[in-house]
Amino acid sequence: MLSVDVVSVSRVDTLRAFVTASGEIVATRYADLGSSVMGRLVSLRVREGDRVAAGQVLARIDPVQAESAVASLSAALQALESDALGATNQVRAAQAEVAVAVSRKTEADRALERARELASSGLIAQSALDASIAAAETADAQVNSARAALARAEQSQASATQRVAQGRAERARVRDQLAKTEITAPIDGVVTRLDVEEGEMVVMGVQNQPGTILMTISDLSALNAEVKVAEADVLRLSLDDAATVTLDALAGTTYTGRVAEIGASALPQIGTQAAAREFRVKVRLEGDVTSLRPGLTCDTEILVAERTDVLAVPLQAVVQRDGTSGVFVIRDGRAIFTPVTTGIIGGLTIEVTGVDEGASIVAGPFQVLRNLPAGAAVRPAAAGTSLPDA
Repeated sequence: MLSVDVVSVSRVDTLRAFVTASGEIVATRYADLGSSVMGRLVSLRVREGDRVAAGQVLARIDPVQAESAVASLSAALQALESDALGATNQVRAAQAEVAVAVSRKTEADRALERARELASSGLIAQSALDASIAAAETADAQVNSARAALARAEQSQASATQRVAQGRAERARVRDQLAKTEITAPIDGVVTRLDVEEGEMVVMGVQNQPGTILMTISDLSALNAEVKVAEADVLRLSLDDAATVTLDALAGTTYTGRVAEIGASALPQIGTQAAAREFRVKVRLEGDVTSLRPGLTCDTEILVAERTDVLAVPLQAVVQRDGTSGVFVIRDGRAIFTPVTTGIIGGLTIEVTGVDEGASIVAGPFQVLRNLPAGAAVRPAAAGTSLPDA
């Protein structure tokens, strides 16, 4: 006869299932500020912990080269705009010359037509007709010449206009470079990290080489607990699930929150050895979080299921026999395998249906329970053990 641990199937008022995970506190909104230009940091106007407003100038990189480039290009652009204005005036003058030449040609053509009529009637000499023909041809040549001059002036104007556009684009580029020598806050927040000192050289990122990170601005009005959840648990989570967050730095203090974001893909694995995949989950903290700081470690319990007024047994009491879940109910001193339907798991307790409330079942020891044959004679090892708390 085997000696076994015995418990009674009990009804619990509330059974809750949790997913636990660890991580750290992070700001809901934050910005790592780098530099878009290379140079020496000549002014640093904030310290770590300072509160800043969006648009506030936080630091300045040596602007001398950028200011010189802007002045040089502005002067060159002024000369180009003057040339373009001159080209425009030339076009207008050429257009006027064309208009005059066309008017003269029209007058010459009319005079030639009258001369031909008079010559056909014998009223003028041939020499007068020849003079009218020569005058008309001269006027036509003048029109062609004026139009060619206009085409050259228009081409010169187009070239000057293009140079002005290029000059303005180049000036806009160096003005942008000058503006980037001022590092401004993109959001309202607090300087939570400051990685540089005044006088240091800063560089911008190129290709796969990261640039200098000057500082981090964080909006501490809303914080998240960013935790890593095992792949076995992540599918049990849903957005807006309630959570409880505790911190090592504030023993005895808990914060409530709700799941705000669930990672769509697993986090990259570090190292070559295979390991369980994890997913990033963000829990938005509720209430007053002004005393917290990004980077504090935390533990999170996320409520994923809750049942009321259910039957429950110790988790280890449920065994598998031929692919069927069940418990060993003690009847007349023998362990009778009874199939059950399992529900949620709360701590070391699991919801079951298929057995009667108050029935005595085998709960251990584990080595005995794992190999216990159906119908085996058993006796209680001690008085009934209480059901673990959910």
